[in-house]
Amino acid sequence: MSEKDRIIIFDTTLRDGEQSPGASMNIQEKYRLAQNLVKLQVDVIEAGFPVASPGDFECVKNIADNIRGVQVAGLARCHRKDIDAAWEALKKGANPRIHLFLATSDIHLKYKLKMDREQMLALAVESVKYAAAFTSNVEFSAEDASRSDLDFVCQVFEAVIRAGATTLNFPDTTGYALPDEFGRKISYLSDHIPSIDRAVLSVHCHNDLGLAVANSLAAINNGARQVECTINGLGERAGNTALEEVVMAIRTRPDQMAVSTGVVTEHIYPTSRLVSTITGMPVQPNKAIVGANAFAHESGIHQDGMLKERTTYEIMNPADIGLSKGNLVLGKHSGRHALKDRIETMGYSLTDEQLNRVFSRFKEVADVKKEMFDEDLEAILMDEVLRIAEKFQLQTLGVMSGSRVMPTAGVRLKIDDREVEQAAIGIGPIDATFRAIAELTGTTSKLLYFSVSSITGGTDAQGEVMVRIEEDGLVVIGQGADPDIITAAAKAYLNALNRMIYLKKETSRSQKSN
Repeated sequence: MSEKDRIIIFDTTLRDGEQSPGASMNIQEKYRLAQNLVKLQVDVIEAGFPVASPGDFECVKNIADNIRGVQVAGLARCHRKDIDAAWEALKKGANPRIHLFLATSDIHLKYKLKMDREQMLALAVESVKYAAAFTSNVEFSAEDASRSDLDFVCQVFEAVIRAGATTLNFPDTTGYALPDEFGRKISYLSDHIPSIDRAVLSVHCHNDLGLAVANSLAAINNGARQVECTINGLGERAGNTALEEVVMAIRTRPDQMAVSTGVVTEHIYPTSRLVSTITGMPVQPNKAIVGANAFAHESGIHQDGMLKERTTYEIMNPADIGLSKGNLVLGKHSGRHALKDRIETMGYSLTDEQLNRVFSRFKEVADVKKEMFDEDLEAILMDEVLRIAEKFQLQTLGVMSGSRVMPTAGVRLKIDDREVEQAAIGIGPIDATFRAIAELTGTTSKLLYFSVSSITGGTDAQGEVMVRIEEDGLVVIGQGADPDIITAAAKAYLNALNRMIYLKKETSRSQKSN
């Protein structure tokens, strides 16, 4: 295929994906995910919105300074302050991209921007010229384009191309469009922008009607050559276009999608798991491509067909996305080398010090469990490597409970450099544990959501707990895993409290900087 038939994959998990409630990531987590996106070989990583906060600026700068093999983009409004911040964060990157956005729909112009079309057009051109003085890699997004007057969008796009924009993004910001309609709009742009051959036409679709992927594919078939997307479809409201779904649709249906991507699909599943682990946002079991049931066959008819010929009911090979069905390879007698090999196969790279911590924890869990699965290793990696720096750490937990016993929990925590302990009574053992932790940490957080699930099968499986807490209008998610579900719950609650501290600091820094 020619270069014109190659789709640019623009990953915005670190920026738009992070806008999911509770899914905030710190600088170390963002950098680790960026490393995996390089392995996945996406073309562009949108690392953040530099002017939004000092933390976002640092994250973008860290990725731009150190990540190679991919373009790094930073988002900016059409304000010189935003553009200056974006360039300062990006300038040491390889082919850095400034991504500008300004709304074009009449509803946004009237109610949000308080300006008319002429003012909007002038500001867009001025901003693109200013950004193009820093880099030739400038993207312009017409926010709410799918609800805008198409002729006006064409006028804006032609003007910003002449001002220096090399990528034009046509977003379905509210997830309002339908596939046939969206495809026609993209085709109209191609036919009515005189200088369209000087820029790449991009789309950024939201999933409010469950059509983000369908709209993106329709756009590709009508001339779009960049798709903005996130791992697992992560994002605010109903989420964004799921990278894995677009990429595998293109790969699986070459008869209908005469294009290609540069994505190394074998890294899709490990990257999906990493995003879920870091953000605490679980992937629904029936999620396309990366869900736990995506390659499961329970129906007798399906199983019979699969035994006779895999392609009777599987249109994709699980191995193509990096999903191994034969991962039952480790136990308590496994050595360090075998563990390291398995972790690298899963897509993780650890330092010697990190491997030592993981190996020590692995041995502890393997003494309890007879068989260790990839999911068990991911839970250990979450605890030992991926967690943010912790102010609150669980030291010991003792619980007494039963049908005729008042549920009581004794908790010992390490808070900074001192150890403290507290006992509490609750409605149940987990309630008692949470009450003791709340007293020790002095938290006033409200528990919004609690769930517990089994990481793998069997009565010796690790329990995985996910909690969502709210405090002062801020919402975070916490995760914890352990063979003992009450311990897992305590870890999840503490993880959420630590995330809350991080988020509060970032919010405070952002307010001071503004």
